[in-house]
Amino acid sequence: MLRAIQEYDQLGPEAFFSAHGFGPTTTYDLLWDERLYPPKAILGTAYEFATGQHLASGDFEGGKAGAVRVLGKLGFTVRPRGPAGRG
Repeated sequence: MLRAIQEYDQLGPEAFFSAHGFGPTTTYDLLWDERLYPPKAILGTAYEFATGQHLASGDFEGGKAGAVRVLGKLGFTVRPRGPAGRG
């Protein structure tokens, strides 16, 4: 997870999404070190780093039943976005 977060910080959102085949989040934010990240993109990229298997965005759900639940079980804070795009 931390490697994916570090890569997101280094590349920036557009290059990260392009490199890993994900897009920006619309309903949830992953909160780490007082910064917000796209939970599905970070989890999918972390999975790729750990296993060598690429997951496309359509291979798993990013919402409450998918990435949000997995990240919560791993001890990460994921919160719903507010109406203006930030929770």
